[in-house]
Formats: sequence, C-alpha cells, structure tokens
Amino acid sequence: MTTEELAAILRLIGPARHAVIGTATDPASLADGERIAEAWDGLVLARVTWPETAASWLRQARRFTAPDPDVWVVSATPAGWAGMARRLQMSTSWSPHRTVVTSALAGSPLPGLRGARADGTTWEN
Repeated sequence: MTTEELAAILRLIGPARHAVIGTATDPASLADGERIAEAWDGLVLARVTWPETAASWLRQARRFTAPDPDVWVVSATPAGWAGMARRLQMSTSWSPHRTVVTSALAGSPLPGLRGARADGTTWEN
C-alpha cells in the first residue's frame, strides 16, 4: 500500500467513530490492514481475517458484521473477497455503502462500495 493510498483510505473513512477491519490471510492484505489500523484515530472494534477459499465464509462473515461498526475496511485479494462478499450479502446485514476497500479490490462491482487506488485517487460504485 502506498502512502497516497493510505491517506485516501483514511479520508474515505472520514468521521467514523469505530470500524471493523477485514483482511485476507495473505501477507500483503494483513500488512495493509495493520497499517490502516495504526494510522486511523478511531476505535477498531474487531479485526477479522478469512482464507482465499472456504466452505462458506459464514463464520467470518458473522464475526465481521457482529460489532455493527460505522465503517468496514477491507484489504483482500479479489478471489477471497468475492467469496466473502457473496456470503456477507446472503447472510448478514452488511452494507457495501459503509465499506471502504484497498486498491487490490478496485474492480469489485458491488454498488455503493468505495475504495482508493495506489495513486491516492478514490472511486465509488
């Protein structure tokens, strides 16, 4: 994650008071999640990780949404996020409108999802 991307993610999180940070288990996603947690001034209610492949992702989805934060922040690979996002939509009260993602997920087609690119620009579906 670039410094510009981190700054853009912090701007997108904005005035949120608390967040849940979710990451895939790969080293880059975990490191990005850690950088976001360290740089943000708000309260991190939970950190949830998920594998690239899983039988259902239901356990992780429930842990991700249980605290009902102001914002969910996600750093993951597209493959792992696709499965997790599908489970979140099917089984929880999760909203992409309250979710900010890192540049690795810039192609995610979920309406309402927001994110930052490596150059610090932002996007919203």
